[in-house]
Amino acid sequence: MKDLKKSGYLYLLLAVIIMAVLFFSSSQTYEQQSQVGLLSKLLKNEPFKESLTKVKFVYAGSDISIAAKGYASFIEFFIRKGAHFVTYFALGISWLLILNKQLKSVLLASVVSWLSATGYAGLDEFHQMVTGGRTPLVEDIMLDSVGALTGVVICLLILAIRQKK
Repeated sequence: MKDLKKSGYLYLLLAVIIMAVLFFSSSQTYEQQSQVGLLSKLLKNEPFKESLTKVKFVYAGSDISIAAKGYASFIEFFIRKGAHFVTYFALGISWLLILNKQLKSVLLASVVSWLSATGYAGLDEFHQMVTGGRTPLVEDIMLDSVGALTGVVICLLILAIRQKK
């Protein structure tokens, strides 16, 4: 296991697993992925609804609010977008840890990692476009890209702190 970690192949394996999960996920229709029914059951008392009714904004031309979407769909929206961010956060880190060992330049590895994750986000949205029942969104690519960039920056900070010690 240590040899895998030292060589970077463990991070490559992690990146491939993340990308495979993303590919599988974008192969499913919204209805196949929807957790609105489950959320309606789990959150039947609609916790924090009074506070959340004040949250209103537009995402990709759609109104996002409890009034517009309903409580469970509103919560699911944040879960879905959080999953976008976190998944690409992890992908950005994985690519950085792979490429940092291979390229020997942390700046180049950082830029290539971020661009690779962003490029994959674009390909993933294209995959959604050719999958029935899905809506590809440029806004999702931007969210994914910010997630990857955040992961890369935090990883760089951790690497810099470790290097100083």
